[in-house]
Amino acid sequence: MATGAEDATTLTVDELAARAGVTVRTVRFYSTRGLLPPPAIGPRRVGHYGPEHLSRLALIEELQHQGMTLAAIERYLEQLPPDLSAQDLAIHRALVASWAPDATEDTTRAELERRAGRALAEQDIARLAALGVLERAEPVEGSYRVDPGLLRLGVELLGVPIAHETILAARTVLLEHSRSAAQELTRLFRDEVWGPYREREPDPEHVAAMKSLSAHMQPMVLQALVTAFQRSLRHELRAAFTEE
Repeated sequence: MATGAEDATTLTVDELAARAGVTVRTVRFYSTRGLLPPPAIGPRRVGHYGPEHLSRLALIEELQHQGMTLAAIERYLEQLPPDLSAQDLAIHRALVASWAPDATEDTTRAELERRAGRALAEQDIARLAALGVLERAEPVEGSYRVDPGLLRLGVELLGVPIAHETILAARTVLLEHSRSAAQELTRLFRDEVWGPYREREPDPEHVAAMKSLSAHMQPMVLQALVTAFQRSLRHELRAAFTEE
């Protein structure tokens, strides 16, 4: 089983399936359908998979969770640029997952470690809990309630050489600013769109249609926020670390 970031670039099909929480048969099936790019072939004709395969598997599983058929998923993936990185695919998955209500899964320590692709010490469990990735499912000993959408990110953060306090501070900054943006956008929609529309269109059917529109706006707003944040972060990092 791979245990580090370097090993994530050379996963066997068994390791890939374990990390993604699917069966080897599922991986091979997706490959035959063209949903997964072929692996790199190493010595002894053994296929090696990388982070992009793992991220693409997570995206496929999320699309299925949203009720999309395999044919629809094929069309969706065909529209994506072929050179998307694992990080880009992870962003797509996060956007798709955000359209659905929050969902957690109950799992055992063994299954948690299988999904993480590594052994987890008690301090790792505590760090994942502090990040909001999981919580202990009392009163069953060794049982955890896990957010699948955050698990992979949380495991990656375990290997980042940044102090635990710094990561928590960054999480606080993101939560505070995202909550502020959500509140401001909600206020804007309520005052500038919903209020005037309701005054002009008292028909209950039109009101219901506007409520439906507000629900469908979520993925569009999220895409806009992610794009704006990526560009702003890239600009700030370039300014902060570019030597004069």
